[in-house]
Amino acid sequence: AIVIPLSPRPGRPLTLNEDDDLPYEEEIIRNPYSVKCWIRYIEHKQNAQKSVLNMIYERALKELPGRYVHVIFIVNYIHTMQNVHIFSCKIQLQLWHELCDLISQNPDKVTSLKVGAIIRGGLTRFTDQLGKLWCSLADYYIRSGHFEKARDVYEEAILTVVTVRDFTQVFDSYAQFEESMIAAKMETTSELGQDEDGDIDLELRLARFELLITRRPLLLNSVLLRQNPHNVHEWHKRVKLYEGQPRQIINTYTEAVQTIDPLKATGKPHSLWVSFARFYEDNEQLDDARTIFEKATKVNYKQVDDLAAVWCEYGEMELRHENYDQALRILRKATAIPARKAEYFDSSEPVQNRVYKSLKVWSMLADLEESLGTFQSTKAVYDRIIDLRIATPQIIINYAMFLEEHNYFEDSFKAYERGIALFRWPNVHDIWNTYLTKFIDRYGGKKLERARDLFEQALDRCPAKYAKTIYLLYAKLEEEYGLARHAMAVYERATAAVEPEEQHQMFNIYIKRAAEIYGVTHTRAIYQKAIEVLPDEHARDMCLRFADMESKLGEIDRARAIYSYCSQICDPRVTAHFWQTWKEFEVRHGNEDTIREMLRIKRSVQATYNTQVNFMSSQMLKATGTVSDLAPGQSGVDDMKLLEQKAQQLAAEAEQDKPKPKDKILFVRSDTSRSELAELAKQANPDEIDIDDEDEDAEDGEPDEVQLEQKSVPTAVFGGLKDD
Repeated sequence: AIVIPLSPRPGRPLTLNEDDDLPYEEEIIRNPYSVKCWIRYIEHKQNAQKSVLNMIYERALKELPGRYVHVIFIVNYIHTMQNVHIFSCKIQLQLWHELCDLISQNPDKVTSLKVGAIIRGGLTRFTDQLGKLWCSLADYYIRSGHFEKARDVYEEAILTVVTVRDFTQVFDSYAQFEESMIAAKMETTSELGQDEDGDIDLELRLARFELLITRRPLLLNSVLLRQNPHNVHEWHKRVKLYEGQPRQIINTYTEAVQTIDPLKATGKPHSLWVSFARFYEDNEQLDDARTIFEKATKVNYKQVDDLAAVWCEYGEMELRHENYDQALRILRKATAIPARKAEYFDSSEPVQNRVYKSLKVWSMLADLEESLGTFQSTKAVYDRIIDLRIATPQIIINYAMFLEEHNYFEDSFKAYERGIALFRWPNVHDIWNTYLTKFIDRYGGKKLERARDLFEQALDRCPAKYAKTIYLLYAKLEEEYGLARHAMAVYERATAAVEPEEQHQMFNIYIKRAAEIYGVTHTRAIYQKAIEVLPDEHARDMCLRFADMESKLGEIDRARAIYSYCSQICDPRVTAHFWQTWKEFEVRHGNEDTIREMLRIKRSVQATYNTQVNFMSSQMLKATGTVSDLAPGQSGVDDMKLLEQKAQQLAAEAEQDKPKPKDKILFVRSDTSRSELAELAKQANPDEIDIDDEDEDAEDGEPDEVQLEQKSVPTAVFGGLKDD
């Protein structure tokens, strides 16, 4: 920095001329090294005499440490820019901007300074404020009449700034400058008249302005690429900006693939190579496209999937041009075992040594082999995929379906079994489901024991979420080809193996199948188990259906016992439908005594539920009083938490104390409808053997009354024991 001598007597003490100087003096005495304190004092004395102001500057320079950055102070500026002093001090950037504004707006008054060097010095120091500094430098040349120099400054600025904010400032100022040049030329032309040279100059300026506006998207893209040259998305945008300019597109792609480091790239770097090759392909230059793909396969990408995508795109290009053998050769080359094997996720190895385990490449090769290769070559590809342990359940299913299409059924079943050995639940679900379905379709009941073994293997460690489908398939097998009792056993196992929310549906299926096979009377045990196992909501539904079945069979006493059993879990305030159904039943089949008994049970149940609610309310009130007594005046979140916890505890205790029927349902046989029941049983199971029930009736009936006859006992029987 240039230091101009200060006042001739720097050691002269300061004389306070005003009372309001005292606070500032006290502040700098307390904080002599604070730049802000000195700046506030200087701003306070801006209207004072220049000698006083200079003296404050001198004191500041003596007190402040030398580590503060160099900044230019302009002092004693009164219309003529005389007595320019350049001082050193760690000041705000705003002072630098004020300096640049003064210089750029008064170029005719600044003759002893190298303005370009000063502003460019600021460009190297304040890299985050480049836009305004560039505009100040260009403004200085514009006010000086050096328009071409100003235009050069703008061009240099828009090609070097690295932030969108700086670019926007420079570009807007540049566009405003060009507009002002056009407006000035048009005004001059209107005053002096048109001439040929003036028209050419005006057209040149208009063309220059239009070109600037047209260049804006490309210039902005350049700014973003200067920020991050590894941004794949911005390179793609740049290619689109050159649409219709083949040479520029090629140059852009070339620059992009040479600039981007795949390990630092933002986005998918392989997409640039693929788009580059596609550009040549679209222009019917297949040899150049193949060259691009060959180079792309040698790039050290960050992810194996990037290289796999390049190989697949390479093969698809050949397929589009019906070069099938070439496509197969490319995919076989991609899946060839490298000289140095490496694990797929070993990032220390290059992707070229790991791509042979890419399922993406192998899947495409398998599809091509199925379509273009032989049976043996396709089978070898699938076997290799399984050996590398990179197969998915869908690959296994595709392999088995391929073998089945060629009538290799046992080989297809072996493929399913190999897949089952590779995967665990739940990934193996689709394989098991397809395998079992295909096996049944193939053999039916011919290999029943083998099919049963397969189902048992499938159900071993099967999660409840996937058990339903397999159990239903198993039961269907037993119904169609096995034994009915085996099917019923499978259904019974299924009701316990499925998820809780599926148990109700499973019991419905079980009851339906049992009724169709054995008759409705065989479903009684199933209903009883369902009522015991299912939650109250579904248990009520089962009870209603059970009672309805018994009433249709004429077993009125059984139905009434079921209603009585179910009533213990039916709150009259919530389950009005149940009580209405029971009432209608008693109206149809009961009498005054049975209806009275039903109403008594209803009142008893309602009283039980009311007692539980009242008990909980009283306990909550007690808890509230206890909390208030323990902490009077402290009612808030803590009290509410205690009340909520107490309410939850009481609800849990009430749920435990809730009377739940644990005993099994006890039925009373009705003597009135035995003939109707027998008739319904025959209708439900017409194939049942008719056995004479006379003996059973004789056994079940009460014995007839026997008349006993008294006879005298002979005396000899008693011997000597008989009294005379």
